[in-house]
Amino acid sequence: MDQQRLLFEYSPAFVLLSVGLGLLYAYLLYQTKNSWGKNTNRVLFALRTVLVFFLAFLLIGPILKLTINEYEKPALVFLIDNSTSVHEAVDSLKWEESWEGIQKSMDNLRSNGFEVEVSTLDGPRNEIQFDQSTSDLNGAVRDIVGKYEGKNLAGVVVYSDGIYNSGSSPLYSPTRMPVYTVGIGDTTERIDVVLRNVLYNKIAYEGNQFPLRAEVMIHGLQNQDIRASVYRKGKLIARDQKNSGGRSLIDFDFQIDASEKGLQRLDIVIDQVSGERNKKNNSASAFVEVVEGKKKILLVASAPHPDIKTLASVVEKNANYEFIIHIPGVKDAPADALKIENIDLAIFHQAIDYSGKTVPLFKSMMESSVSMLVTLGERSNLRQLAANGIPLTYETPGQWDAVTPIINANFKDFGFSENMNSVFARYPPVNVPFGKFTYPTNANVLLFQRIGRVATDRPFLFTLTQNDQKLAVMTGDGVWRWRMDEFAETQKTEAFDDVFSKLIQYLSTREDRRKFRSFPVQNEFTASEPVEFESQVYNELFEQVYGNKIDINLTNESGEKFEYSYVTSPGNSRYRIGGLGQGVYQFRSSTELNGARETVRGEFLITEQNIESQNLTADFNLLRKWAANTGGRFYKAEDLNQLEQDFSRLKASSRIHSEESFNPLINLKLVFFLLLTLISLEWFIRKYMGSY
Repeated sequence: MDQQRLLFEYSPAFVLLSVGLGLLYAYLLYQTKNSWGKNTNRVLFALRTVLVFFLAFLLIGPILKLTINEYEKPALVFLIDNSTSVHEAVDSLKWEESWEGIQKSMDNLRSNGFEVEVSTLDGPRNEIQFDQSTSDLNGAVRDIVGKYEGKNLAGVVVYSDGIYNSGSSPLYSPTRMPVYTVGIGDTTERIDVVLRNVLYNKIAYEGNQFPLRAEVMIHGLQNQDIRASVYRKGKLIARDQKNSGGRSLIDFDFQIDASEKGLQRLDIVIDQVSGERNKKNNSASAFVEVVEGKKKILLVASAPHPDIKTLASVVEKNANYEFIIHIPGVKDAPADALKIENIDLAIFHQAIDYSGKTVPLFKSMMESSVSMLVTLGERSNLRQLAANGIPLTYETPGQWDAVTPIINANFKDFGFSENMNSVFARYPPVNVPFGKFTYPTNANVLLFQRIGRVATDRPFLFTLTQNDQKLAVMTGDGVWRWRMDEFAETQKTEAFDDVFSKLIQYLSTREDRRKFRSFPVQNEFTASEPVEFESQVYNELFEQVYGNKIDINLTNESGEKFEYSYVTSPGNSRYRIGGLGQGVYQFRSSTELNGARETVRGEFLITEQNIESQNLTADFNLLRKWAANTGGRFYKAEDLNQLEQDFSRLKASSRIHSEESFNPLINLKLVFFLLLTLISLEWFIRKYMGSY
């Protein structure tokens, strides 16, 4: 209910004075005899009294206080597990019956004063389709809680089979409101042989052998002969058979020859056993990239630092790299590892160091053509940067500032996902030298600095090529905080690793002087996401130009061909291709440049996620514990009406939001028109009666 109240800047006693002033003024004006009668005189007396009263009343500054109360109903969100495991375990007829029951329950809850909404694992949907390839129950609830932050959320009703295969366990993630769980699916353990996991190195070296392990989980069987086979291009290359005995997990270990260079697809198949109904989890594919040799990445530092471990974690995720750390007096690298001819990329942490431990090695690297990544920090002698080949000059070195990163969407050296900036924008601040500095005008800025909420044009990380040498400079340290913060928020480090791994890949790769470049933005995609190509065309001055038609031809492992084309333009140098199936694809991109046909060839991989088919046995025990941990309750799908009854006994308490506004009475249009009416009416009567 809205409330109004009149306040005064001065004492309310002045209201009586205003009334007296109005009466006195009217009495002095209408005490003498006039040409009109007594009744007319009384009306004019009253009009003038009210008019003068209001004018005097407004002088004491009355203020109208308006209080608006809004009532927010308690919200309930029904989270429907729309993963494919639910679809596999529940037939369509049973789901339709369940959905009718859910809708009926939601209608009854609305009539009891609740605001009810429906969501799925991937957000709100108008229609429920069981097409999610993974089940992140905890992540979905966390997203709902974030969406309703500060709102009147009474609880979340999770309608699920209790199977989660992505994100963290719901049992170990605190939730600030009760979670009510409704179990659906079959909890009976089936006879099933599951190829649970395939372990292998994604990178192998031509001419060598590499290990491949298949982990097989056995449900409902004992003393069963299990046979595993490995195929390459449809040809059997390895086979093994074991008896399970009383075990529920068997490992099959194979040694595979890396005979051909490039992406190799290996199909692992487990033979079906008697009584087994779920065949989808009996096979999987492994994709191995066979390469010539490892690239050597050398990191040199004057002292240990958390950033070193962070960069090591990014580099070591790629088996194609060999990471070497050299900290003089702490961890000395072998002499051969420090030779220029054995290094593909040198990373100098906090150069140029005050102690001078790494300066001689730094100078020898700068005089060569080895690519370098240089980071600055509190141990860096900022006054000696330019003298040692680092193109930075600081006006007032010695003080430090805290900044956060902004990704430059116009960065051209390599591509990255468009949503990357939203992740980087949430990173905590890191330290950079305070004040103005100069850097090369031909530098390509990857990350800008944001100071507080102000975005600046100062680079935090930039790249450039000088004297045929690739150089990247990071003007601060503390990036270990970024990776840890991202993991704390998402349980993953995808954004950080993607940007820095591509930076390292770019720096460790020989300079590409071609005027036409076309490549997939990543080497591996899942079947649920589109393949994204980046194409760049340059003129004789290596300035990027647009308007070229790009033809892209794809060939899958079966020899099928797919053709696509698009025209580049500023802000539109990428092309997305959807609907491609699992496998290795060869691509050929071409365009017309200076009357000649330029062509780029390569390959990429599309993997299919079969996580949902690994386990179809509903886990009601997890749902019970989850509900109990949060103060909720577990229900079976057929007992959904019990949930309604439990909520009907709860009082749907609305939250009141009050908003107050203060408005001087003199500002109201109604007051103006009231005064205008009073004075006009008095004037009209006097005029009509023969007076002024």
